Amino acid sequence: MFEKVNPAHPDKVADRIAGALVDLAYQKESNPRIAVEVLIGHGTCHIIAETSVPLEPADVVAAVQSIAGDLIVDYREVAQDEHLADNQIDGIHCGDNGIFKGVPVTEEQKQLTSIADFLYKVYASDGKYILDGDRLIICQSNAKNANLRETYPNAEINPLGEWTGGTDVDTGATNRKLGSDMGDSVTGGGLHGKDLSKADVSVNIYAWLKAQETGRPVELCCAIGDADVCGIPYREIVETARTFIRSIGGFEKFAEWGLVYEY
Repeated sequence: MFEKVNPAHPDKVADRIAGALVDLAYQKESNPRIAVEVLIGHGTCHIIAETSVPLEPADVVAAVQSIAGDLIVDYREVAQDEHLADNQIDGIHCGDNGIFKGVPVTEEQKQLTSIADFLYKVYASDGKYILDGDRLIICQSNAKNANLRETYPNAEINPLGEWTGGTDVDTGATNRKLGSDMGDSVTGGGLHGKDLSKADVSVNIYAWLKAQETGRPVELCCAIGDADVCGIPYREIVETARTFIRSIGGFEKFAEWGLVYEY
């Protein structure tokens, strides 16, 4: 049983905006410290960014509008807490406590991700999908039910009828669709809107990659300030995650689909 949402879902729009601001910070420094929270909906995008790298408000507005359209942008920027900043003074250390789990992607998850990807390429609008064995549920906005049934005759199509979707209908917030992004690897830490020093990003990515490589679950835990995680140098974990993020085109691209995707 698995649920997948596409990049136009309001929660994913929020994740993408947060990722775009992290990308802006990395354009200014090789190792910025930034954490971004986004709440979007009904014509307004609220953003709080805790960051060591000041961002130009015009760049923030441009990033939001390139992803979500002509919205009012309410941007609040504050400096990173001094205790958290001190954690990274003499090198890259684990940025948070946490338990992290990587699990190999299942065939069911691959199948649904392929369906979600196909429908997004066709309609490019808000969509949410569930696969539970032979039961396929498709909720796709801005699509004719008859057209969807031609492609997926055995699916349950838009149970409440045709709909428009998007941020004019629903609100979106960062890291609210981790089940879609992580599959069975979901833990307490969110993937999006944070730099690579944050364990929520780097250790989650590292554990997931190792699970795909080995074909078995990988579990790691850490405390804030750790120089290594279960015997693995934290710098190595960060660089592994950095290579992955670069390979897919940055943090905004990562936010589109998360970890459960055929990159």
